[in-house]
Amino acid sequence: MPKRSKETFEVDCPCCGSKLTVDSELHVVLGHTAPVRPPSIDLDDTARLLRAHDDAVEAKFRASVEAERTKEDVLARKFAEGLKKAKDAPIEKPIRDFDLD
Repeated sequence: MPKRSKETFEVDCPCCGSKLTVDSELHVVLGHTAPVRPPSIDLDDTARLLRAHDDAVEAKFRASVEAERTKEDVLARKFAEGLKKAKDAPIEKPIRDFDLD
């Protein structure tokens, strides 16, 4: 097995500013180090995001309250449909586990 020279060098990416470690013999990127960027703190954006979050929570709460208001009507309709199906269906004797033996 021939010995390879371990010649690598680092290159700065012009687009994102990251550091690339390149092997000169194999012509491949061996490693990538992302650039360190300071967190961008914009109080206006943060306040806007908090207001949007509060609005979303309020909308979900209102939808929940509305669902609870109509819950009784929905259950009454489901019961009426089930009762109608039960009246229309022929009367059958239920199968018991004892009968299957």
